[in-house]
Amino acid sequence: MRPVSGAAIVVVLLWQVGAAPLLAAVRRLDGGSLALACTVVAMSTVCSAWRWVLVARGLGVALSLRSAVAACYRSQFLNLALPGGVLGDVHRGVRHGCDVSDVGKGLRSVVWERSAGQVVQVMVAVPVLVLLPSPLRSWVPAAGVAVLAGAVATALLARTGRIGAPALLRTWRAAVSELRAGVLGRHTWPGVVAASAVAVAGHVGVFVIAARLAGSSATTSRLLPLALFVLLAMTVPFNVGGWGAREGASAWAFGAAGLGAAQGFTVAVVYGMLVLAAALPGALVLLGAWPRAGAGRHA
Repeated sequence: MRPVSGAAIVVVLLWQVGAAPLLAAVRRLDGGSLALACTVVAMSTVCSAWRWVLVARGLGVALSLRSAVAACYRSQFLNLALPGGVLGDVHRGVRHGCDVSDVGKGLRSVVWERSAGQVVQVMVAVPVLVLLPSPLRSWVPAAGVAVLAGAVATALLARTGRIGAPALLRTWRAAVSELRAGVLGRHTWPGVVAASAVAVAGHVGVFVIAARLAGSSATTSRLLPLALFVLLAMTVPFNVGGWGAREGASAWAFGAAGLGAAQGFTVAVVYGMLVLAAALPGALVLLGAWPRAGAGRHA
């Protein structure tokens, strides 16, 4: 139902706003804007790969930066080409696990790496949404209280040993141990935070490029909270190859900000096209045209 929901969102938006603004924005795409977007996405991809290398090594799993970059490009391409938006990451974790003869750790390294990136993204988004004027500003306190309450409740349950059956409790303790080793180690977390912050900045930059191509004259400070909100919405798995929740969130945010839902929809679609073009090196990895370094060698 998730891919169906994503397709339904896009169809409803096309029915509501029409295709004219979208076609006008697509005509504005040129080699310069595509090259700029590909360069920015390449920077974000290298940072994400570096974050994965740090987490994997913290878990005691060897991974070279060269292999990680190739795998991240392949993962991005598969996420955009297949429904759900996460199958590329699953493939990345399984392939790495097979390379190091530990599929479980290979998958968990990807889970921790992606989770760490999402946490940093939220840490970047919250102060921006609080400090800069946007229609989302009034929602931040309530969302923060809900997240904090959930975290406190989980911590209390874990501390009192009432989180569930003994097997679940052992799983919880193992997860906490891996979190400390793979993400929160003193030699790991600064790099994880820095790489995640740069990766988020790169995706925001591509969103701003898409907004300019779509004809938006809004200032960057006005676009920044909208971009971060849309990036957060993209983590919701109601999409078809990335299309769906992103367009719905962008249309709503731009409409609520007085910039027009049609323009928000157009910006999201142009963003999707730029990101898809930037992920095409992943197809070379799938075809075996990308020289592959051994997974066990360190960068």
